[in-house]
Amino acid sequence: MTTAVVTSKGQIVIPVRFRRKFNIKRGAKLFVEEKGDSIMLKPMSPDYFDRMAGVLTTKGKLTKRLLEDRAKEREREG
Repeated sequence: MTTAVVTSKGQIVIPVRFRRKFNIKRGAKLFVEEKGDSIMLKPMSPDYFDRMAGVLTTKGKLTKRLLEDRAKEREREG
């Protein structure tokens, strides 16, 4: 079992073996998720975003809005 200490600012140090295993570098972003009585940290790598693509559905509303905004921009451009 590996432990980490929480600082007065709420920060923790991720042990080096986990940083190496998950390729976590300085400045990396982690997704923090609550699962029952646990806290999970997941590196937000390009692979993470590929897996998450399409999870949130907008039922076409976002695409429609983007197309409308682009049409308005084209009108303004002349």
